[in-house]
Amino acid sequence: MVSLTTLLWLSCLLANSASTLVAYSLDSYNLPKPAVSSLKVMNVIDSCWRAKSNWAVNRKALADCVVGFGKGTLGGKYGAIYVVTDPSDDPINPKLGTLRYGVIQTNPLWIIFAKDMVIRLKNELIMNSFKTIDGRGAKVEIANGPCITIQGVSHVIIHGISIHDCKPGKSGQVRSSPDHVGRRGGSDGDAIDIFASSYVWVDHCYLARAADGLIDVIHASTAVTISNNYFEQHDKVMLLGHNDQFTADKIMKVTIAFNHFGPGLIERMPRVRIGYAHVANNRYEDWKMYAIGGSANPTIFSEGNYFMASNDQNTKEVTKRESYGGWKSWKWRTSKDVFLNGAYFVPSGYGSCAPNYSRAQSFVVAPGAMVPALTANAGPLSCVVGKAC
Repeated sequence: MVSLTTLLWLSCLLANSASTLVAYSLDSYNLPKPAVSSLKVMNVIDSCWRAKSNWAVNRKALADCVVGFGKGTLGGKYGAIYVVTDPSDDPINPKLGTLRYGVIQTNPLWIIFAKDMVIRLKNELIMNSFKTIDGRGAKVEIANGPCITIQGVSHVIIHGISIHDCKPGKSGQVRSSPDHVGRRGGSDGDAIDIFASSYVWVDHCYLARAADGLIDVIHASTAVTISNNYFEQHDKVMLLGHNDQFTADKIMKVTIAFNHFGPGLIERMPRVRIGYAHVANNRYEDWKMYAIGGSANPTIFSEGNYFMASNDQNTKEVTKRESYGGWKSWKWRTSKDVFLNGAYFVPSGYGSCAPNYSRAQSFVVAPGAMVPALTANAGPLSCVVGKAC
């Protein structure tokens, strides 16, 4: 029998070596909570790349690390590196070196940043397919203007940037490719709007304070993973599904994993309509209304999350259903979740609601007690070239 002292010594040794410590290997030892929280562990996405000191010369390896329904998202993996050197923005005729010039190209691109910058967009940033925005190695903010639109495209990765204080876009001409400028009616002011798109991965971003939602996944979007992000200071955080009558959203499958839903959030973490959400190993604290909600009979599997309710006796429930015809048959389940300070989850429905991932998509979900460690580095990371991140 391996002693607890030996386990802790081995864990510290592994965490400080070139190899990577993965939290799930500790599950079978049933370590007490204080020992678990003190261990330096990485979740399965981070353990794929963060311990490698050559991440900056092998950036595209990141694309292999996504799990869940977004597995297979390529981004710009098979394209050239494009370097953003200029934080300015022109929605109609973007200049070479700006972010907009890169994201509208038709060929795959892996987009990185030459330096720290704050980009104030003059209108919504319309992404093209097979693009990665990779903020590692720089402090990159998209702020104080319209933000990101992912519409009718596929294979988009957004990693390691801050998106905050987003404003509605205005009606006007916006370029979406080198050969097309079209009139837009104005965006709602979401931080990231995923509309009729597939294979999208949003990872290690900071999102706060938008005019509308922080992330919307709507209009039959699917194959989406939202992971390792830090959310704070917002009302309607995340919407999955266009409206209760939009039945095309039945194909929607979204994985929400290893995120930290921090202070100042009110509701929709997420709110789901019609489709399917696997909500796994996320940290929730101090929501003002509810954490997970939905309408129109969605399927929600809450697995291994960490729910810390506020001291307000009216906001202890994790779940909220909006239903006019009964909800007891809706498949909403909880497994391995941790509920603290009076938090509670109201389950419903019968039969399995497991995500039924393929082998490539699947990952082991840790028990909820591990979540503070697994989400300790949610949000953009301070990566230094030549060192493990």
